Amino acid sequence: MGSPPNTATASVTAETAAAIAERHYGLAGEVVALPGEQDQNFRITTSDASYVLKLHPPDTRRGVLDLQNAALEHIAASHGSVLVPSVVPAKDGDDIAQITLDDGSTRLVRVLTWIPGEVWADVPRRDPLMFASLGTCVARVDEMLVDFQHREMHREYLWGMQHAGRLREFLPLIADVERRHAAREILTHFVHDVAPRLATCRAQVIHNDASDRNILVGPEGDVVGLIDFGDLIYAPAVSGLAVACAYAMLGLARPVTATLPLVASYHQVTPLTDLELELLFDLVRTRLAMSLCMAAWQSHESPKNDYLKISQEAVWELLQRLKTENHHLVRLRIRDACGRAADQTARTVVRWIETHSEHFANVCRHDLKSAPRLFFDLSREGEDSKALEQLSGVAAATDYVFNRLREEEAAAGIGRYLEDRSWYRASHFAMPDSDERRSVHVGVDLFLGIGEPIYAPLDGVIHAFANNAREGDYGPVIMLEHQPADGIRFWTLYGHLSLDSLDGLEIGQQVARGQEIGRIGEYSVNGDWVPHLHFQLLTNTLDLGCDIDGVVAPSMLDVWECISPDPNLVLGIPEGCRASPRRDRNYLLRERRRYLSDSLSLSYDEPLHIVRAAGQFLYDANGRAYLDMVNNVCHVGHCHPRVVRAGQDQMARLNTNTRYLYDPLVEYVHRLLATFPEQLSVCFLVNSGSEANDLALRLARAHTGADGVVVIDHAYHGHLSSLIEISPYKFRGPGGLGCPQHVRVCEMPDGYRGPVRTTQPDYARVYARDVQHQIDSLEQNGYGLAAFFAESAMSCGGQIILPPGYLQEAYALVRQAGGVCVADEVQVGLGRVGTHMWAFETQGVVPDIVTLGKPLGNGHPLAAVITTRQIAATFETGMEYFNTFGGNPVSAAIGLAVLDVMRDERLQQNALSTGHRLMSGLKDLATRHSLIGDVRGLGLFIGVELVRDVQTLEPADREATAVIEGAKQRGVLLSIDGPHRNVLKIKPPMAMTGEHVDRFLEVLEEVFTAVKSGG
Repeated sequence: MGSPPNTATASVTAETAAAIAERHYGLAGEVVALPGEQDQNFRITTSDASYVLKLHPPDTRRGVLDLQNAALEHIAASHGSVLVPSVVPAKDGDDIAQITLDDGSTRLVRVLTWIPGEVWADVPRRDPLMFASLGTCVARVDEMLVDFQHREMHREYLWGMQHAGRLREFLPLIADVERRHAAREILTHFVHDVAPRLATCRAQVIHNDASDRNILVGPEGDVVGLIDFGDLIYAPAVSGLAVACAYAMLGLARPVTATLPLVASYHQVTPLTDLELELLFDLVRTRLAMSLCMAAWQSHESPKNDYLKISQEAVWELLQRLKTENHHLVRLRIRDACGRAADQTARTVVRWIETHSEHFANVCRHDLKSAPRLFFDLSREGEDSKALEQLSGVAAATDYVFNRLREEEAAAGIGRYLEDRSWYRASHFAMPDSDERRSVHVGVDLFLGIGEPIYAPLDGVIHAFANNAREGDYGPVIMLEHQPADGIRFWTLYGHLSLDSLDGLEIGQQVARGQEIGRIGEYSVNGDWVPHLHFQLLTNTLDLGCDIDGVVAPSMLDVWECISPDPNLVLGIPEGCRASPRRDRNYLLRERRRYLSDSLSLSYDEPLHIVRAAGQFLYDANGRAYLDMVNNVCHVGHCHPRVVRAGQDQMARLNTNTRYLYDPLVEYVHRLLATFPEQLSVCFLVNSGSEANDLALRLARAHTGADGVVVIDHAYHGHLSSLIEISPYKFRGPGGLGCPQHVRVCEMPDGYRGPVRTTQPDYARVYARDVQHQIDSLEQNGYGLAAFFAESAMSCGGQIILPPGYLQEAYALVRQAGGVCVADEVQVGLGRVGTHMWAFETQGVVPDIVTLGKPLGNGHPLAAVITTRQIAATFETGMEYFNTFGGNPVSAAIGLAVLDVMRDERLQQNALSTGHRLMSGLKDLATRHSLIGDVRGLGLFIGVELVRDVQTLEPADREATAVIEGAKQRGVLLSIDGPHRNVLKIKPPMAMTGEHVDRFLEVLEEVFTAVKSGG
């Protein structure tokens, strides 16, 4: 293998570069020198564009430059989203010009287009999204180059990671002894342990130099492109990712944590193998060691080239930081960041323990499966934690714990696994270079008396033992290793023992199942804790032995939960010992994106982390209250105590299915049907509005023997395949497949924006006439009419209130054609319109089928189909209709409670009076804000349509989004809908009061004023 390219070349001035650019490329403009490791680079700014002139060292082979040009052309042809330079040909048409300088030497020259952006090294603040975008960028380039071939791609080049071992010849040139030793250690490890495995990894042509000065960041803070393809080489693909990680880590206090999003986003585009994930951290360190060696050699050859020294102090500082990291833990964190099990063996171990519980002995003299137990709440807000905080000293805390055990006649106290606690205050619980502390407990605490014996739950050997005597540590601690079957290996740890528990122990000493291994220590020796056993299960020791953490940082909880699974797998306490630590917003957002489909949307630019709700309000993780003006599902108010209690009480008695007789089902159906006209006398109970509409469609087809369906434009009836086909809101929207042949869509009767306005006489009949046109179209194409589906007031269409008489006309036409009339009341029923219990009643009609949704259960999965005896009879074909959870006792009890609350709290009347107050306030608001084009609604089902011009009705969609975002910032939750996404939809829980209305109107006044002023 040859030496690195010669960097000791004569310098070219900016004046000479300008002359070259004009003579060979016809480019004239301002010329500014740019930094470069080997090439001399100049930015040329002409009147209409910018370019980079690259003068290559004298010994540069033309084939290597042709490799770079071909790769850039290949990427451009791939039409990817990553910006890379384009090659600018010289006047003679050649991509690479050869020039002769004044001293007679010849140089190869190229010109590339200038890519706008700020180099990574100059960006002062880097957030996780920026790192993630870098990972995506590098992966995209790799993806585009995966099939790239060129005769020069296998060139011998020392910056290729696979050749790192050759750089050991430069070690003597590293003047600093400590740095030389560190580089030698890393490169030796690479040669013996990493290189053989790296050689088996997938390889391709890679950019190989995503360094902090070759990464371009756009104005939005995301990585937009890569420059300088001079290090292009055929190499293991993971080595290019390692280069990006190494340089992205420079100057960071927590380099591993910061770059995990980079690795995760790369993996999302270009999945990494288990081996690549395992090698990545070693390759990062290898790249940094290579940088030390190459800088030493190049500085030796070109001592005046300051560019070579730019990053070396940062490289050394980073190497020192990475040396303090537990390398095993870093590898596990990398796997976890990519959505893989942190420890590959953990799942197998856990499954073995779960299926061999009979093999385990008790760890103390009490059988914790049956002995009286007392659970202590030691979490941050726990009652026991608060009580202990008031006490002075561990002696008083000990008295508190054991007095409670005596009062409750409990054999043992239990402190929970994964409990987030506030009282780990010793300095060693602080995370380096972070405000975060280790606070989540990954063991189970067993509060037992001083001197109580502790037993081995399974055969094993002594893996480690120590006296960790510092304050807040384990004190005397023992770790056992267990290998109960081929391929099964795990460890158990016992902390806070007595000093004499360590007497006579030896590493590798055999321990039998049920053998005493130690005793509970007193607080003077156990780290100054209330006497107890810290019991921990481990699938990986991280080579830390008894120094392994028993309390971990919340940000690393997923990794630790994998390698330190629930100890109750061994203990077998029936109630379980697992707490549920609260996760922060960024974690929830990341994990949601990782494990849930992107088709599941989130509300608002900055999604809310909601942790509880009550009445009209949702509360976020910081305790801030948000007035909920849009959640119609929680019909009688979030977490209504009466509804919650009904569900709890019934769940404690019975929950089964409709193949048995039970009181709540019959009582609920009787009560529900009593709210409908008499002819609607048969009820099917299901779980959701979608399920209800699907069943309604089946009923209609069974009754008519036809398949055709007529629906209103922009309607939404559910997410099942059968309902997407009859929902124009979906099949005409993004990703939709268009209108099916058996479906016809009639004009939405929108008297504000539609083709027929409220000012036109008899406009309801004009719209209804289109129903007949669609029925005729079905028949002309060989389809009989099965059903006309219509929401009794249209929600997704933009909170449209149907014109008076519309359904009377439409239903008459449908029935004349032999079809069934289906009223979708999922969004608008159960008293929401105020004047009537069901919205179809406002139209003076009785449907043939009515569908209801989750408001019936206040958010519990309860829904219904109500129909006539005749239609139900035609569905009785011999095929059983069975719904496992539809109408179960718990759902029925909850449904009864909702009806009771509706009656006793007069919520239908409240919808009428409060809705009137709200409508009046909104119309008054419209007199001051021209953005409000229309206010419409019934009861607590209201829409506010925003327009930029009241004459042209230009939809104000952007402004509508700004309004809901502004309202959220002020503590009010809204949403938008309608064909143009410009209608504020208002359908709050029914317990809305005048006070809530006034607060809402105040917020809207502020928001509309701010939007008008551009704020």
